[in-house]
Amino acid sequence: MGHATDAASDTDPAALTAEAVQEALARLASPERAAGSARFFKTGPGQYGEGDVFIGVTVPDTRTVVARFAALPPHEVSRLLASDVHEHRLAALLIMVRRFQVAGRPRTRDDAERAALHAAYLHAVHAGRVNNWDLVDSSAEWLVGEVLVDARRGDDPLLDRLAVSASLWERRVAVLATFAFIKAGDGAPTLRLSARLLDDREDLMHKAVGWMLREVGKRVDRGALTAFLDEYAPRMPRTMLSYATEHLSPEDRLAYRAMRRAV
Repeated sequence: MGHATDAASDTDPAALTAEAVQEALARLASPERAAGSARFFKTGPGQYGEGDVFIGVTVPDTRTVVARFAALPPHEVSRLLASDVHEHRLAALLIMVRRFQVAGRPRTRDDAERAALHAAYLHAVHAGRVNNWDLVDSSAEWLVGEVLVDARRGDDPLLDRLAVSASLWERRVAVLATFAFIKAGDGAPTLRLSARLLDDREDLMHKAVGWMLREVGKRVDRGALTAFLDEYAPRMPRTMLSYATEHLSPEDRLAYRAMRRAV
């Protein structure tokens, strides 16, 4: 498959283009996997991923390509992110996250670079380029969440604006961004957004909110989670409640489910 030649050519700045990334991914593509991915990510008419295009590259293979093109210039990353192909956009986002993390290293910290990546990411989100759950989940924690954690802005209105957006993906970005706060020991942003999103109609949001609530109880404060459930369990969608209570005892899980059924 020519990997030795590819690896050598990737060190040449002239080879660092969106087209080169696309070609590298194409060599790893599978029509059979593409068909399976299209079904898994719900690309049919009326489904949440309607119209998304897959070429059938696994996530590990995509990450391997990303490692080779980590120095892809920002304008080429933007071109890659503008592609209609899902794996192209995923590669672009993974490159951005990788660059964001490198720019956060203590000895070589580059806040200007991190700010630029954050702004570029929000532009892509608003433009509808971060438009499936795996794309959101692989990027929002870092390219939104860590920026706000660094600035100690857990109450930043950006999260609330995203959380009330008409776009499912912007709402999911808001919730997944709070994972960075959870890992920093702060569950307040997650709890605030979760209360606002109780009536969200999308199952993907029920899963995301429930997942983040579970992580609050697991990583930050079990009491904060149970206090939230004591107040809101009767209103919580079934899937959200199920995810949120996964790490509670069987008895507690049953009790919270009974609160929901009693309403």
